[in-house]
Amino acid sequence: MPRMDARLAPLHTRFGLAASALLAASALIAGALAAAQETPAPVSAAGPVYNIEIIVFQATAALGGAENWSAEAGAGTRSIVAGDESASGSAQVGHFVAMLPASVWQLTELENRLRASGSYVPVAHAAWSQTASSWGTRAGFALQRLGISVPGLTGTVFLERGQFLHLGMSLTYALPSPPPGLGAAPDTPFTLNQSRRVHFYERNYFDHPAFGVIALVTPLQGARAPGR
Repeated sequence: MPRMDARLAPLHTRFGLAASALLAASALIAGALAAAQETPAPVSAAGPVYNIEIIVFQATAALGGAENWSAEAGAGTRSIVAGDESASGSAQVGHFVAMLPASVWQLTELENRLRASGSYVPVAHAAWSQTASSWGTRAGFALQRLGISVPGLTGTVFLERGQFLHLGMSLTYALPSPPPGLGAAPDTPFTLNQSRRVHFYERNYFDHPAFGVIALVTPLQGARAPGR
């Protein structure tokens, strides 16, 4: 299956109207998102600290057609679990700072809207603080470290900083009941390997025909509701 380079292709390139429906669901809450300047985050000994919040959701209807899912699973991109390897040379590995309580989450209303739509089922919601790894290391944190424990869902989330800040993830989700139309048997593993340049306070969409992720990255200080 041709892989979509998340830095080159927007969400709707792959899934057309189906992905646009997800954008519309988000728009019910906040409307058009305002652009925000990438102001510096507070600096720790390991570098600037960022807050990351994600919602993982399953689609109730396929966002694409049948593909060779076995080939997709076999083409997974290697990632490093931060802490398993030390930084070499000038490269840095991100440091986990803390989990964030639900009281400070900024995507809760969006999660509720997705659930009420009937088209998407949120399966996980988590938020945490961390520093970024060096660009190209793909060094991130396992879902379990981020407080996400969903049967069949495994992988890592990584934040990298080079000239720009990028959020990426390498996830595999074996759905017990895949969406109709994908031509997939129960417990077929689906793989999502994407990385996107992020701007503070803007929602980022990581798409797949079976499931997806909505993410928000903000500096540690100065958090505000998206679109304000």
